[in-house]
Amino acid sequence: MSGGTTGGVPGGAIEVCAPGKLFVAGEYAVVEAGYPAVLVAVDRHVTVRLAPAEGAGSIASDQYGRLPVVWRRRGDRVVLDHDSRPFDYVLAAIDVVERFAAEQGRTLGFYDITITSELDDRSGRKFGLGSSAAVTAATVRALDRFYDLGLPTDRLLRLALLATVAVNPMGSGGDVAASLYGGWIRYAALDREWLRASLAAGEESGADRPLTALLGADWPGLSVRRLPEPRTMRLVVGWTGVPASTMRLVEAMQSRKEVAESHYPDFLAASRACVDALADAIERDDAPAAKAQIHRARGLLTSLARAAGVDIETPALRTLCETAESVGAAAKSSGAGGGDCGIVLVDAGTDLEPMLRDWELSDVRHLSLRVQPPREEHADDR
Repeated sequence: MSGGTTGGVPGGAIEVCAPGKLFVAGEYAVVEAGYPAVLVAVDRHVTVRLAPAEGAGSIASDQYGRLPVVWRRRGDRVVLDHDSRPFDYVLAAIDVVERFAAEQGRTLGFYDITITSELDDRSGRKFGLGSSAAVTAATVRALDRFYDLGLPTDRLLRLALLATVAVNPMGSGGDVAASLYGGWIRYAALDREWLRASLAAGEESGADRPLTALLGADWPGLSVRRLPEPRTMRLVVGWTGVPASTMRLVEAMQSRKEVAESHYPDFLAASRACVDALADAIERDDAPAAKAQIHRARGLLTSLARAAGVDIETPALRTLCETAESVGAAAKSSGAGGGDCGIVLVDAGTDLEPMLRDWELSDVRHLSLRVQPPREEHADDR
């Protein structure tokens, strides 16, 4: 599979896979408009299966119990028969794509959605690989197929970002971009205030096809650049076994950044320089330079956490990083921290057994993940 797949299945159903993601560098800064991060898609997926239905649709997921959640229409809105917050991202994706599809003259239909995930363990604990982003990306891509919209990835990203911001106003969208594009990417976040203002202006003006116009506009701050997969180094992932709430940690950081007011602008500038240097090192396949920037990124997060009073690097993540450094690798927390995963960038061919033995003794689980190849924009998905 390349960056997630789409395909038809018997009975006219559509099946789409979207990969999980990991942040490599740029966390926290990337929530600010225009500030970059490096992310990578991984070869564990969320699969969305969409089958035509009559009269009502349903949503079922192996993550949230076996009984499907039934949805209906109230006017032009999709509503659940009862409250079901785990499906907020799916409903937001349906709402956004269907509004766009209606603007293109499509007749809206019903469908049953079935979601399966490889982004958690057997007990249901999430690995921190971006399941909400992956399900959003997969749902948007499946509905693009269902309504025969034929949108390129950059437009699918914009629809997915609209859905994401509706549920989580603080989200950077980098995880959604990684799930849609696959491979390694340098991502910079859109200006969410501009987006909210543009949405409000479109609704107030009563303009014809407002979403169509919005998708075609220049989105300040937003950019995605593909990076080549490095050959002289490899990415290794460890999981601390402690799920963390990205939304809670980011909200905490945003509410406390004034406490570190003198530090925060310096952090943003240093993070941008670090991410750009890392992206450059990856493009040159320069392992020593890339590892140096991972060290730098870890230090920046540690300083930010100390200044704002937010716990990013837990004892388990600290152990993960220190044992990685003992074999000549560079390591840091991935994403918001506070648990979940740590990433290790190590020279290809390095003996990892000493590190992995230390991880096992410290209850850090090695996740056998590979980089999901980038999605080919013009691949024949049919």
